[in-house]
Amino acid sequence: MAARETALTVLIACRRQGAWSNGALKDYIARDRLDPREAALAARLAYGVLQNRTLLDYLLQQLLTGQVRNLHPMVRDILHLGLYQIYELDRIPASAAVNESVGLTKKYCRWQRSAPGLVNAVLRSAVRTKGTLELPDCLSIRYSTPQVLIDLLEDYVGQQRLEPMLAANNDTPNTVVQVNTLRTTTQALTRSLEEQGVTVLAHPWMPDCLVLDNTGNLEQLQSYQDGWFYVQDPAARLCVMAAGIPQGEDVRLLDCCAAPGGKTFAAAIAMGGRGKIRAADIHRHKTILIQNGADRLGLTNVLVREQDATENHPTWFGKMDVVLADVPCSGYGIIRKKPDIRFKNPVDMARMPELQLKILDKQADYVKPGGILLYSTCTLVRRENEGVIQAFLKHRPDFYLAPMELPAVFPANTTGMQLLVPGEYDTDGFFIARLRRKS
Repeated sequence: MAARETALTVLIACRRQGAWSNGALKDYIARDRLDPREAALAARLAYGVLQNRTLLDYLLQQLLTGQVRNLHPMVRDILHLGLYQIYELDRIPASAAVNESVGLTKKYCRWQRSAPGLVNAVLRSAVRTKGTLELPDCLSIRYSTPQVLIDLLEDYVGQQRLEPMLAANNDTPNTVVQVNTLRTTTQALTRSLEEQGVTVLAHPWMPDCLVLDNTGNLEQLQSYQDGWFYVQDPAARLCVMAAGIPQGEDVRLLDCCAAPGGKTFAAAIAMGGRGKIRAADIHRHKTILIQNGADRLGLTNVLVREQDATENHPTWFGKMDVVLADVPCSGYGIIRKKPDIRFKNPVDMARMPELQLKILDKQADYVKPGGILLYSTCTLVRRENEGVIQAFLKHRPDFYLAPMELPAVFPANTTGMQLLVPGEYDTDGFFIARLRRKS
């Protein structure tokens, strides 16, 4: 029951406390001391329910004599867990899904004597009727995504890309790692990981990038502790590649919103460990995280600083060859990794472009003539992407969009902007714009 109980406590924390699922999972898996197999199941169950909550309610309503809304929230969570196992996880015997759910109900719903019987009856009915229940036509229900968000995303990505993107948002993302070529090679890391029981595949289009499975706790792998790799989605790595960082001891680069550090690390490796990188973040605990990552990877050209990206740092004016501005955003491109994001109210994000433009304006001052300003977000909202770039260029005529070189799998880039939509290149959703300062 360990994995299921951990998943239930995560769902409760998300519902009661507004906790983010990824953080709650990490905390509760550690608290419950789950082994790698149990931890993986707990994560799959928690994410699966959050990704499919509206659909599960739709199916659950067909199995009840009463109304879903009248169920106690705890009973509803347990039924969601049971239904997800029955409908989506073929490797779990239906009897185990039913019995374990009843056990959770007895433990967590002692005050409601009828609850175990209800859970048992509903889940047994789900087993008997599997494959026969009515499925929804509505995309909002089918993919458990609020209609207001679907409308917002469709306006940006278009109708043809919409449903594949929604489906991708509910997929389990691959574990993708970047090779630290300053310490090892892709071939040597592959051999090391396979010797540790990890399944390894070369990424189809990103060099020095591996797709892993059967990893257990990555941080316990010797190759991780030795700093041979770090975890990073290919979309984030592509931002650094698209910048076109020059080589040399005199190269200066700033990553202004650097946490958790992936782009800083990719830039340091791309620079061959030479030059100097300033990795800045507004939060002290995040700068510590970046520094620890750089130390593990042996990146001695990284200097970490606590710095507010909306404030001036005059000694940097006109000094940077490259500035990376991966700004705070609504995050609608990473729903597959943080399923709770879909339930954010888009209205609450309406002022985000104001902050993004302010950061971009400040960072532009640090770019030397002829240098590169790389703007990126992990969202799929026009006002936070092209809208910010258009507003920036209106009052900064000293910058212009510059085409970027991308892997061959992408069409030739001529606009200086690139949109990545989940379901197309197996990446997070990302927007990248490459700006050059006039000489």
